[in-house]
Amino acid sequence: MSGPPTAVPSADAPPRRRVALAWAFYDWGNSAFSTTVMATLFPILFHKYWCAGAEPGLATLRLGSASSTASAIVLVLAPLIGALADAGRLRKPLLAGFALLGVTATAALWFVPSGHWWLAAALYTIATVGFLGANVPYDGLLVSVALPSERDRVSSLGYALGYLGGGLLFAVNVAMVLAPQAFGLPDKTAATRLAFVSVALWWAFFTLPLLGYVPEPPGGGALRGVVGRAARELGGALRAIQSLPNAGRFLLAYWLYIDAVQTIIVMAASFGSELGLPDSALIVALLITQFVGFPSAILFGRLGERLGTRTSLLVAIGVYLGVVVMSTMLTAALFYLLAAIVGLVQGAAQALSRSLFSRLVPASKAGEMFGFYNMLGKFAAVVGPLVVGLTSAYVGPRWSVLSLTVLLVAGGALLFRVDETRGRAEAERMERTLA
Repeated sequence: MSGPPTAVPSADAPPRRRVALAWAFYDWGNSAFSTTVMATLFPILFHKYWCAGAEPGLATLRLGSASSTASAIVLVLAPLIGALADAGRLRKPLLAGFALLGVTATAALWFVPSGHWWLAAALYTIATVGFLGANVPYDGLLVSVALPSERDRVSSLGYALGYLGGGLLFAVNVAMVLAPQAFGLPDKTAATRLAFVSVALWWAFFTLPLLGYVPEPPGGGALRGVVGRAARELGGALRAIQSLPNAGRFLLAYWLYIDAVQTIIVMAASFGSELGLPDSALIVALLITQFVGFPSAILFGRLGERLGTRTSLLVAIGVYLGVVVMSTMLTAALFYLLAAIVGLVQGAAQALSRSLFSRLVPASKAGEMFGFYNMLGKFAAVVGPLVVGLTSAYVGPRWSVLSLTVLLVAGGALLFRVDETRGRAEAERMERTLA
């Protein structure tokens, strides 16, 4: 057991809009890292500045290896983070600690000189560990800021604010890179490096509302022996999944389709760069994704309430499948179109996955279960970028992305077999036995 049930607002309590908004503003802050650093400017600078002169495909392999390493580290840490979060009122301190790690490493990219790709890759790996590690306790806090009936909307609000907040800073960063002299900077390289510092400051500042306003859920158990308990809780989570067949089926589906989603996010700019698209096309395309993603995430949150979360997720997976197939014919003009299409469903796939899983598990085991959920997500993120990177290096980038179709089809087929109504009943039955 993970301790007493997580505090969830009672059904007759007034809506906790301020708490939900403070929670969602962390997405506003940390999404600047995923947008400006992970998805766009770091891959571009990595290719053109830190890996200048490298063989074609080698920079993509190095970037894929760095992304996979970060995900592997968090894969190992996720159960421990979940156990710590459940044991001793530590969700917010853990989130703050990992966010600080990410912020510091991101700002340090300013100091990496040209050609030192290994140092840039190391700092990027550390920053990504901070980003991914903080998401474990952050996701676990969802059950304490929203009722089950509100979680599609609140989870989607987080992703929508992430698109808007990350997109606003990204727009400023794009202006800096495209017209560095207007900002008093000597060239595009200096502008890109300064953009990393701005991301660090943005991420740090917008972490403060969550730390100030979101209450720490009650914990249970002693911190002594938490490593052993983490291993036991991982085993307990695996055993619990046997009593939660729909949650287990969802996790397997999630592991497959989120691999493709995360790989597209991390590797899109690198993929386009390998195909010879200009930096301006890559930057504008990612900007399109951000601002299309803001209203789309909110729309899919509403759609999840009307059509059902599973059905809305299946729609998003189908759209991703079309994007992957179309990307084999990639041109600059098509890249813009695909960026807009991805913006329609990227936040939806992540937000609805998080809210659906929160309904399929008992609230008292939220930290443990979300640790397992994030562990699977990180394991998926180990495989995808590395496979695409290796295929790009040895086969060519244009066809490497097709490997993602298998993951999307298999994940969608398994998700189709998830029964949300039965899954919620299974979670409620387990909650009663744990009380």
